[in-house]
Amino acid sequence: MRPDLWLAFVAATMVIGLVPGPGVAAIVGYAIGSGRRTAYASVAGLAVGNLLAAVASLIGVGAVLNASALAFAIVKWTGAAYLVTVGVLTIWQAQGAGALAIAATLAIAPRTAFAANVAIGAFHPKTILFLAAFTSQFMDPARSYGPQAAVLAMTFCLTLAITDLFYAWLASGTRGLFGSPRALRWAQRAGGGALIFAGAAAATIRR
Repeated sequence: MRPDLWLAFVAATMVIGLVPGPGVAAIVGYAIGSGRRTAYASVAGLAVGNLLAAVASLIGVGAVLNASALAFAIVKWTGAAYLVTVGVLTIWQAQGAGALAIAATLAIAPRTAFAANVAIGAFHPKTILFLAAFTSQFMDPARSYGPQAAVLAMTFCLTLAITDLFYAWLASGTRGLFGSPRALRWAQRAGGGALIFAGAAAATIRR
């Protein structure tokens, strides 16, 4: 594809990635509540989920979601419910456990955060619809669709992974400020609150 179109796509995707959404809120929640390792795992999971959404969009699921209000609602509410459930459980664990146990046993495991964010990325209908409408604006009509679509999908996912890593690094750095068990308890609650916020944000998405 043309280099100028590709660079324009990178710039547009970078702007999109820097605007916090449900995925970023989830990453921040994991970073504050469970630390850098879990946050980075959640970034990797979101990247995989974004890739699945990109592939689904480019093979036509975006058109289906755009045409069917029911399909859009199912995907949206599934993702939102998952986020809210994880957030509530995180807060509940912080409420009921001993202060020292929070830091030692209740942090969300990296593999759990990875799997959760795969689901968040894959079940984010706005991503699918956005890619279906957005990528065509940066394609050269004189060249074949397949290779250009593949390049843009990978570019989209890698660019968002970079901005997500920035948020993970920034948020997990603040966790070091919470040295006492009581502060860790509140960090756990803040992380759960961020996940609930991410779910609420996902639930407000409209076609």
